[in-house]
Amino acid sequence: MYTRTLYLFFIGVLLIACNKPQQEPNPQTAAGCLEEAEAALAGDSIRLGESLLRKTIRLSEESEDWHTYYIAYQRLAEALSQSNPEQALQLMKKALSIYEQHPDDERNHVILLDYAGTYASQVAFVNDGSYDEALDFVRRAYDIAEKNRMTDLMCQTLTSLANIAWAKEDYRQALDDARRAESLSTAELLPGIQQVLGRTYLSLNMLDSAETVYRQIRPGDDVHMAYIVQSNLAKIALRRMGATQVEDDIDEAFGQVEEIYYNALGQKDQYYQETLRQEMQNRQLEFRSKIYGRTLLVVIIAAMIVILSIALVVRYRMRAQQQERRQLLQEAEHQRTLLHQTNEVVTFLQNFILERTEVMKKLSQSGDALIYLKPQEWSEIERTLNAIDNNRFANLREQYPNMQEDDIRLCILTRLGISNRTIGNIYCITISAVQHRKLKLKKDVFGETNPDVTLEQILTK
Repeated sequence: MYTRTLYLFFIGVLLIACNKPQQEPNPQTAAGCLEEAEAALAGDSIRLGESLLRKTIRLSEESEDWHTYYIAYQRLAEALSQSNPEQALQLMKKALSIYEQHPDDERNHVILLDYAGTYASQVAFVNDGSYDEALDFVRRAYDIAEKNRMTDLMCQTLTSLANIAWAKEDYRQALDDARRAESLSTAELLPGIQQVLGRTYLSLNMLDSAETVYRQIRPGDDVHMAYIVQSNLAKIALRRMGATQVEDDIDEAFGQVEEIYYNALGQKDQYYQETLRQEMQNRQLEFRSKIYGRTLLVVIIAAMIVILSIALVVRYRMRAQQQERRQLLQEAEHQRTLLHQTNEVVTFLQNFILERTEVMKKLSQSGDALIYLKPQEWSEIERTLNAIDNNRFANLREQYPNMQEDDIRLCILTRLGISNRTIGNIYCITISAVQHRKLKLKKDVFGETNPDVTLEQILTK
């Protein structure tokens, strides 16, 4: 019944796959458009990234996706911050306005305020204006971060305050803020803080401290960071030599290098857009190939039906085998239980018979009185043991014909579980002497040298 149902299900899937019309591509969402924009910016395709971000702003406003709305404004401001800091500042103010109308996360609030302060300070630096607006944004960000104990954001906002103070040429305040940021720094933020520290030390003409900081920076694969470190180390060396004109010439040379670098980024942007157009053409070809892929899908589904049918048969047989094994195991367990119960009954009957013999009653008497057993009593207890214990001592006499009668009797008393004290009363020896005789019998007759194996265990086997 189960197999038939599965067959019907896959036949239905097969029919659906054959008759399913080609669906139109899903409409683009604001979040998806934002991901494409970030990918373009990560590949240094600035113009394409800006275009996608503006589209994201439109889509998020239409869909009332407020989170994506202000994030898109923030990303667009970042993309324009180098070429147009004034527009970047206006975009960040717009992002802040959207966030404050639809707040969702205090961390994002701090980040937006910090970015706004950074762009405001860039505008003030370019226009020789006031830094009050920049300080207001960043101080508000720091207060929120401190209130919510966001250590990493406290470090980031202190770094921004240090940068603003340096731009105002308040180098002592910049140094104080940078050192506070360094005390809270994480591994990711430390290189940025070290840049501010080194720049501030250099502005204060504290060349040794500046050199120490720059040598601690590990740029890794960051070419721009390596440029900053090497250029400032060169400035420090020239300033120590008093070669101020050479220092100015080096600044000009490094400026030309930066210009070449950004021109290269522009060319990379053009290449990226050309690559993107090629990818769009490839997608169209891929869309057409899906028509041919439907035939392959039908073949795959048919093959899956055959494979699953075989798998069902194999699974059914394996389940039957497992069920059979479980039944055998249950039966074996039942037999073991019956055997254990039978052994318990036999042991009980053996003990019951022994306890009612006259010899056992005589051996069970308490006290330190001497016990004497007649030869016929020894014979009686041995016959009883042979009768109820599968001729154990008859086999013992046959296997060890050279055993002394006293040794046989010591084995009989040991098998009966008679204490060493009572055995001592029978043989008129001490308990330690009884232990010595058992040890000697175990070693000399049975050849057992393991001290952990007792004579009782040997006789039980």
